[in-house]
Amino acid sequence: MFDVADYRRALGGFATGVCVVTAKTPGGAYGITVNSFTSVSLKPPLVLWCLDDRSDRYQAFAEAERYAIHVLPVEDRDMSDRFAWGACRLTDEEFESDVPEPPRLRNALVRLDCRAYSRTTMGDHLVIVGEVMGFEHRTGAALTYYRGKYGVAESLT
Repeated sequence: MFDVADYRRALGGFATGVCVVTAKTPGGAYGITVNSFTSVSLKPPLVLWCLDDRSDRYQAFAEAERYAIHVLPVEDRDMSDRFAWGACRLTDEEFESDVPEPPRLRNALVRLDCRAYSRTTMGDHLVIVGEVMGFEHRTGAALTYYRGKYGVAESLT
């Protein structure tokens, strides 16, 4: 018999970065925390992330034509928790409101502005591939997630 809980614990043995995806929705500027993010291609520049089909934000993000992916710095752990389990609407102080969509978080280490490229249902998730239309990055320690706990990734050089 396949033990789903044990399988989830096994997958937790892979350390990931922590990202918040933001999009402008009919309900306002929304955010959702994800750790299922990866680069797909350099030419064209494609990235992907996965959206749980049980998410209360599923429709908003599944239908978003533009969104931004933000790699969080270690000091934004509270933001990660909030967009994972709490309120999903961004406050005016959290994002740049003077730019066109998608909403841009102010403190991200990396921001990738994306346009939806493809969507594919796989199991209980929607795999969303985005074409990167623009990006920004800065140095700093990144928030990570490993075995159900937060951590930090810093450059050794």
